[in-house]
This record gives sequence, structure tokens and C-alpha cells, in this order.
Amino acid sequence: MTLTPQWLDELRSRITLSGVISRTTRLTKAGREFKACCPFHNEKSPSFTVNDEKGFYHCFGCGAHGDAIRWMTDQRGLSFMDAVKELAAEASMDVPAPDPQAAQRAEKRDTLFDVTQGAQDWFVDNLQGADGAAAREYLASRGFDALTIERFGFGYAPENRQAMKQGLSRFPHDKLIEAGLRIAVEDRDPYDRFRERLMLPIQDTRGRVIAFGGRILDAANKNAPKYLNSPDTPLFDKGRTLYNMHRAAPATRQSGRIIVVEGYMDVIALAAAGIEECVAPMGTALTEQQIELLWRHAESPILCFDGDAAGQRAAMRAVSRALPLLRPSHSMRIVTMPSGLDPDDVLKQQGTEAMEALLGKARSLIDMLWLHEREAVPLETPEDKAGLKARLLAHVDAIAEQDIRALYRRELLDRFSAFAFPKREPTRGFEKGAFKQRNGNRPAPSSPENIGRLRRSADGGSRDAFSAAILAGLLRWPAEIARHAETIAGTPGLDKRFATLLDCCDAGQSLESGDLSTILAQQGLEVPKPSEYSGLRFAFLSGDATAENASGELAQAIELLVERPALNQALAQATARLENELSDDAYAEQQRLLKRKLEFDRRLVQMATKRAAISQVT
Repeated sequence: MTLTPQWLDELRSRITLSGVISRTTRLTKAGREFKACCPFHNEKSPSFTVNDEKGFYHCFGCGAHGDAIRWMTDQRGLSFMDAVKELAAEASMDVPAPDPQAAQRAEKRDTLFDVTQGAQDWFVDNLQGADGAAAREYLASRGFDALTIERFGFGYAPENRQAMKQGLSRFPHDKLIEAGLRIAVEDRDPYDRFRERLMLPIQDTRGRVIAFGGRILDAANKNAPKYLNSPDTPLFDKGRTLYNMHRAAPATRQSGRIIVVEGYMDVIALAAAGIEECVAPMGTALTEQQIELLWRHAESPILCFDGDAAGQRAAMRAVSRALPLLRPSHSMRIVTMPSGLDPDDVLKQQGTEAMEALLGKARSLIDMLWLHEREAVPLETPEDKAGLKARLLAHVDAIAEQDIRALYRRELLDRFSAFAFPKREPTRGFEKGAFKQRNGNRPAPSSPENIGRLRRSADGGSRDAFSAAILAGLLRWPAEIARHAETIAGTPGLDKRFATLLDCCDAGQSLESGDLSTILAQQGLEVPKPSEYSGLRFAFLSGDATAENASGELAQAIELLVERPALNQALAQATARLENELSDDAYAEQQRLLKRKLEFDRRLVQMATKRAAISQVT
């Protein structure tokens, strides 16, 4: 079994060191690093640091130092190979199997670096020759100076289909094909992949040339793609590579940000203007691997795609890819470019200050979701608005991290409610101050009209311990009622007491627990008692709960409350369909919903018993 340096570098690049260490050691964020009390020696103040950007940990007290593999061997006590295997499984990498030819493959990979570097030198020489005149004119028209041309390694590929075979004759022909520089086809002579193009080297994180991108110079040739990249090779995986990362990473450590643009030329134009922390994907939408790579360098990368429709679609594809990956403190920001302009256009027309101003106004991911879906189609009818809500919740459902999903649902539903149900004037009988009667503190009765309107969605609702616990939580934390009013009002089959609380909220009055209890009594409804929700020990019902903690857990509980009737109905329908059809599709759908129901029950039990578990520990 041979583990080449390249393979080990790839393994380290796919692992987030702080994620590995935080499984056994509590880390605290400190700027761009993490700190902790050193696990290798006893200390009272933290001197142990973890740096994800550089990929190592270090203790200033005892001198312990290493990468993810060293951590697994020194702290976990694993052998080197066991540590590699465990990390490789996490990174979805296959550990090279015992193979006598492994060393030969590693050697072949090294020789491909020689081939790609030789091709880069040849392209650069061609740019300076007679054949490169048109390419030099194009670079001059873009305003690139000699330093920028040299720094980014611009070159030129001649028109001749066999030029590279002659220019790189010192390398075996099969190596040129393997490196993606030549194309072999049946019944025809191999030919150069890049012809009559301005060439740019694509480099790995260590600055080694691994592939190329070529821009066409003959604008009249509409049959040829404007940009052409190397194919995937033993050196190059376009889904895991970001152009200019080896230059952007050091700049990111200084600025604290990393910017993603659509193309090579935007990266180079921004770098020439002094904005050097820029990268670009390989002509495709951002992949999950590229997003993780970005997060290794900055917690909130800035997407800066073109202002046309294609650019905005690319931004939304990146957002969709990022949603399932979101985790605490890791997100994205999106810059909305002026219509029809790319970053290079903005720099030329308005200057660097205008570009920096746009970057400073980057929207959060949730803002981008809201604006994109709100403007996707006209919202003129109730059906249109319902479609907006469905699209927003579909995005929310894609988020894997439970807390982030709950917070996104709450925020987007708040925005939807404010948009679809704008605040109305207080209803007659509930004008400001109507809760207080002249002769005391007894609250005035609720408006019969409002109660009837809101109860229609709750009539026939059954009582259960879960609903009673949430009611008790809303009574204890009345400020939360308004936040979730529209969500609860639109959920059928709820306990009738919810309607009365919502009716009070609709009055626009500051609510107090005592007033709400009195209003329930006046309507002939009981205040939820602990015996009604016995066994459900939610944190928002505990005596030491804070408003912030209660707000978060109530939002999660109400999310489950709203999901429950829809899930039960869907499962019942799927079961009925299975009884009638007995088809594979019907069975698969019933099993999918059954699995979702079991997951729902698990989440509810976990939430409702969390407080009990904490109490036992403490």
C-alpha cells in the first residue's frame, strides 16, 4: 500500500481540522482560529490553537503540533493507517489498496506535472512569438499590463492541429493525451485540444499547473465554445478545483473574505484592481466540494455572479447546493450586480470603489432566497401567494441542520406573513387599551367576530398533551404568540384554545400571561394544567428558561405542531392508496412517509425529554 504525498494532501484538504478535534475537545472561536485548553497537558488557561486555514494545531504550552492525521495518532491513539482510513471514510476517499503498481502510478502522476508545466512554458513562448500577435492585442484591449500577464501566466495555443506534438516532442505522446492536451479518436490522427486560443494555466493549491483554460480569439467562429477547459485527468478534477485558490488563500487570510466570480477574466480583472481574494469555478455551478473548500478559508464566501439572467440562475444554483450543507456560522453572501454587467464591466465603467461598494452590500443567503422567490412570478392571487410559501418551505426542507432549518422556517414565515397578511387596523372592540376596564384590571371580552373567524380553522380540533404543552408555553411567553400567529391560524385541527390566543394577538395589544388566562376563562376554556401535558418536559416550560431559549424551542415545537396534521393526512392517504393499488410506487410512497413519521416522532420525543435528561445530569 503506497500513500503518495499528493493523496495525503488531498485527504487533508477534504477534512476540516476543527471538526475532527471538536469531537473530543471543546473549542472556542477566537478570530480566524479556535482555542482550547490543551488535551496533551493539564492547564487552566487555553494555549492550544487550531487553524483550519493552515491545517494544523499547536499548543504554546507543551509544543504539541500536527495535522489531522497526527491528531488521530497522538490524541486518539490510533495507528497511522487506522487514522488515515478513518479520515478517508469521512472524506469519501478510497484508501489505495495494496498494489505493486501503486508506486508506478504515483511516479506517472509526477511526470504529468512535468508535462503540464512544459505545456505552460510552451504556451507562454508562443504568446511572445509572431503567432501570438492577436492574443497580445486582445490582452491590451482588456487593459492587462505586463505584470498581470506574467503573474497569471497568459499564453497562446497556435492554430495548427499538430503544433503541440512538435513543440513538446520531448514528452511521450501518450502523456500529452493523458494530460488532456491532445485528443485521440478512432480512425483519425490525434490532434491538439487547444487551438487558436488565449491560454491560462489552472493550478492546484500548491501552485502546480494541473490543467488549462482557453479563450477563443476568433469571435466570428460561433461553432466553437467561448471558453474551453481541460478534461478531468489524474491531476485535474474540475468539481474539486477553484481557479486562483493558491493566490486567493493568502489574500483571504488578510482580508477575511473570499469572493467567487464566474470566470477567469473576472478573477484577473479584480486582482489587477487590488481585490485579490477571488476565485472562479470551472465553467460550471459551484459543487458541494467547492463550497466546503471555500468554507475552509472563509465562513461566509461572497458570490459575485453576472447581473444577467444566466448569472442570477448560477447564483441560485449555488445557493441550492449550499442549503443542505449549512452549519452554524457557515453560510454565503450574494452580490447583485447591475443588470447586464459583470465585475470587469463595473471596474471599467465605475472603478474599484464602486465594486467595493457592491461587495459591501452583499445580501445574506436568506435575503437572496426571499427576494428571488418573491420576484419569481407575479403575486396577484391567493394561489400565487400560496405558491410563494410552498417554494420557500421547499428550500427550508433542504436544510439538514435542525436548528438552522427551524430558524430559516421561522424567519421566512415571518416575512411571508408580513407580505401576505399586512397589519390591519385594530378590530372594533379591541382598540388600544381595550383589555383594561375602567373599574379594575379585568380584561375585556374578545370580539365575537374575530373569535369566529379564527376558530374556523380550529373547530373540531382535538386536545392532546403536545398541544397543551405549547399552549402553556405561549401563555408563559405571550410575546411569542404574534410571531407565530399566521402559522398557527393556517393549521387545521388544532385545539380551540389556540384560536382564542390568536384572537387576542389580533387586537394589536401588548399581552400579559394573567390577561390571557382570564380571557380563556371568560370564553369557557381551561388554562392548560401540568397534568394535561404530563411527561412532556420542554425547556420553555422549565423554571430557569430564558426568553431567548424559550423562543428558539417554541419555534421548533410549533414547527412540529404545524407539520403533524399534514404528515398524518399524507400518510393516511398513502396507506389507503396502497390498500387499493398494491403497486411498488404506492408501497414506496407509504414507506417513505412512514419513515418520515417515525423521524417526526423521534424529534418530538427528543425535544420533549431534553429537559428531563439535562435535569438528571445536573
